[in-house]
Amino acid sequence: MRDRFALAVAGAVVTAAAAVAPAAAASPTPPPAASPAPQAVGGAQLAGHGVLVNYPPGPVPRLPKVTASAWVIADAGTGQVLAAKDPHGRYRPASTLKVLTAISLIPLLNPNAMVVASKQATTVSPNIVGLLAGHAYKVSDLFTALLTISANDAAIALAQATGSLSRGMAVINAEARHLQADDTVAVTPNGLDAPGQHTSAYDLALFARQGLQMPAFMKYDQTTGGLFRISKKKSVGLWNQNTLLATYPGAIGGKIGWTSAAGATYVGMARRHGVTLIVALLHCPALTEIDAGKSLLNWGFAVDGKVSPVGTLVGPAQPPAPAPSRSATGGQRADRAQSVGSGPSVLVAAGFSGVVLLAAGIGFAYSRRLHRRSS
Repeated sequence: MRDRFALAVAGAVVTAAAAVAPAAAASPTPPPAASPAPQAVGGAQLAGHGVLVNYPPGPVPRLPKVTASAWVIADAGTGQVLAAKDPHGRYRPASTLKVLTAISLIPLLNPNAMVVASKQATTVSPNIVGLLAGHAYKVSDLFTALLTISANDAAIALAQATGSLSRGMAVINAEARHLQADDTVAVTPNGLDAPGQHTSAYDLALFARQGLQMPAFMKYDQTTGGLFRISKKKSVGLWNQNTLLATYPGAIGGKIGWTSAAGATYVGMARRHGVTLIVALLHCPALTEIDAGKSLLNWGFAVDGKVSPVGTLVGPAQPPAPAPSRSATGGQRADRAQSVGSGPSVLVAAGFSGVVLLAAGIGFAYSRRLHRRSS
């Protein structure tokens, strides 16, 4: 009877341990020394918040005065960040976020497919192009409207073309993670202000660099004008808001943005003598962003190869290496074991096993103690 009581005590301990398994997983030993803070994406110097530049000895053009809370000027080919200001500071993106929307959705959507505009897409304010609910629009036309006149309604329609707006936003944020744009959280596909939405000048440069490698993106982004058919009886004119294309020698693309909270935002691209530069600016005074971009591009072309970079534009995150081939059954089992072994449940299981052994020991000791008293 007493032996059964001892076993019951051990069983109660095990049951309690199961209820608090995560707590049991905690180790009584002191935690290891704190590891160093993670380095800023692109290099340690890019963690700075002020103006970052490495002038060499001798005469080199000095940076122009730029009124913006954050900016980056980088060489798209080498990835070198020539200079920056608060490159990882998080700010509202306004319509520059449409660059991320475009590079995320262009690979997924058939440019010749038709998308029926929803009420949600047509009632966004401001809607810009004027889509009509229930009318079908060509995907390629929507991308053109998105990147030329910054159509907010087109952004919603394109995101919903993935199956739903939430799915579209998941795709957009997944692309940001893929590009290692860790300062970016997209809440709306058009960049209209929303709680929790932010990006950085560094991340905008990453988006632009990815866009440069996508012919379809460049085609849409470089369109200077045209007509967008709203219905059988109505069309609206398109024009490219990025006036850099018409006013700066070598300009090849870009995107402007503006909201009252974000201020003016901008990402621009230009190529001269085989060198392609990217400029990104956040939180500028209204109507100053393109001129500020021109000033930084001029400086960048003048000093490229003459200043030491303050960091680099990182490449996309590499996918995990494929696992060795296995038989179908064995592979499934191994994969399942690996997924379990790499998660927090391993620590819980280890802690739980320890508690089971402890409980068994308590039960055994308690049984012996009762046995001695009865003898």
